[in-house]
Amino acid sequence: MEFGWPVLQRGRTVQTSFFNFDHSNGFPCTKPAAGVVDVHSVGAWRSYFEANKQNNKLLVIEFTATWCGPCRHMEQTIKDFAAKYTDVVFIRIDVDELQHVAQQFNVTTMPAFSLLKKGKIVDEVAGVKKSELQNKIEKHGMI
Repeated sequence: MEFGWPVLQRGRTVQTSFFNFDHSNGFPCTKPAAGVVDVHSVGAWRSYFEANKQNNKLLVIEFTATWCGPCRHMEQTIKDFAAKYTDVVFIRIDVDELQHVAQQFNVTTMPAFSLLKKGKIVDEVAGVKKSELQNKIEKHGMI
């Protein structure tokens, strides 16, 4: 089945109406140490997105892949950020596992980070840019 995925741009609302959801097995996601949530289904992604639309918390989406060396390089940094910025929600999406979500966010480089507030992209970071990501989390993470 093909979908007409919109390409997201900063300030645009994320559209989730294109997805088909199956919540029969709950929300299959795992929460490793330090508060980073691995999202393994479109249903779980949608639950985090819908919650983000309803609150004023910053949602940081890390797009990654198991084969991506630079992504592994950022793994501890993201865990540290999640431990430090406890009012920010951090989720990790494997681009091979949830290709349609990655396409919706126009992910072309990894790691890639999209920062959402109220269902809208407020900022993005591409690549291993720890200081830039931290600055943007601090800028947008204030409730």
